[in-house]
Parts: sequence; structure tokens; C-alpha cells
Amino acid sequence: MRYGQFCPVAKSAEILGNTWSLLIIRELLLGSTRFTKLQKGMPRISPTVLNTRLKELEANGVILKRPISGQRGFEYHLTPAGKELAPVIESLVVWGMRWARDELRSDEMDVAFLMFDVERNIKTEELPGGESVLCFQFSDLNEYKKWWIVCEGNTRDLCYEDPGKDVSAYISTTSHELVRVWMGDVSLSDAMADERIIVLGDSLICKRFKRWFPLSPAAGIPRPA
Repeated sequence: MRYGQFCPVAKSAEILGNTWSLLIIRELLLGSTRFTKLQKGMPRISPTVLNTRLKELEANGVILKRPISGQRGFEYHLTPAGKELAPVIESLVVWGMRWARDELRSDEMDVAFLMFDVERNIKTEELPGGESVLCFQFSDLNEYKKWWIVCEGNTRDLCYEDPGKDVSAYISTTSHELVRVWMGDVSLSDAMADERIIVLGDSLICKRFKRWFPLSPAAGIPRPA
């Protein structure tokens, strides 16, 4: 969209105002560089739209597309102009937590994005040595009711199909409840005390649940009175 104004807000909006563009910047700032990884952070974007937005951002000097050495495919990286958007995204996080999410609709409880966000934030150093398989079970879903996160060392692998491994711990709840806890709307301690979240399995993993399961980085943002 062209606004026909010399105002820098208008010129910025012409580059960043298209659907999904700011979320692509968000994912790149969080370390996603591959097309498939970007899709995991935006499960509802179509490959065609993602490809279009990446081309637009590249044409406007916000990102660079580079071939992967010795492999097929490409990686996407922020240019200096793109990196300068970090405080803009951080400000949107704060503003959005304070003013834009009083009532979340049921169609916004995106379990695929939730689980991807959980996976990339898990504190693997708080898990026992060796492989830990964490199975999240959502009683309110008909599809994608179970998700597995396989952790070993610093590596994590998110699966929505059974990886065929022995499960170390089960986390049972509803998608709505875990979103509310993840975003800091509900106390994790209260949710566990009321058995809205139940953790069963390896005793050490269960005992350390609050240590390896961090809340969203945005959860601590204070809400308006």
C-alpha cells in the first residue's frame, strides 16, 4: 500500500504494514533463519504468502537471502536496517501485552505456535543429563492433542507425531490454560495447585518443572491497573 505521504511513519508502514511482515521480523530476531523454521513460528501463514513477504522485505533492504553452504536451500538474515527494528518489536510486545489482549478469542489459541514458543525457550540445563522426552497433552483439542519435545543437551526437537521414544514426563492440561499460564495471565503455581496443569513422570523432571518450563519472555510485563 502507498500512502502518498513523505511522513516517515507512512514510509515505514509501506514497508512493514503488510500482513505477516512484522511477525517475520519477530521470528528473525528470535533466531529463525530457515523457511521451515519461519513457518513454525507462523503456522497459519501459507508458503506462497511467506515467500512473497520475504521477497518484499529483501527488496526493501530489510533482510538478506543467502544460499546455505554445501546444502540446498537458503537462509534469511536481517540487514543493519532490519536489526534496527529490534526496539520497535520490543515496544510492540510491551504495548500489546498492556493494551491489545484483554480478551483472547478461542481462534487465537494457536497450539502450534504455543508449542514452538515453549520448545525454543525450554531451559535444557535444568533437565537431567541424557535424553528427556516431554509429552504435552491437551484435553480440549480434537486434533493435535499431543505434542512431544525431545531434549538432549542443548538440542530440542518438537514433534506433533509420536517419535516412538519413552516419555520422561507428561504435562496434562488444556491449550487455553497453558496459553494463559505461558503469557503470565494465570499463576503457574495456582494452575498446578488446582490441578489445571498436572505433571507426571520422572521425579526430577517433575520437581524441576518450574525451572525448565519458563514463561514467555513477555509474561512479566506489568498490565495497566
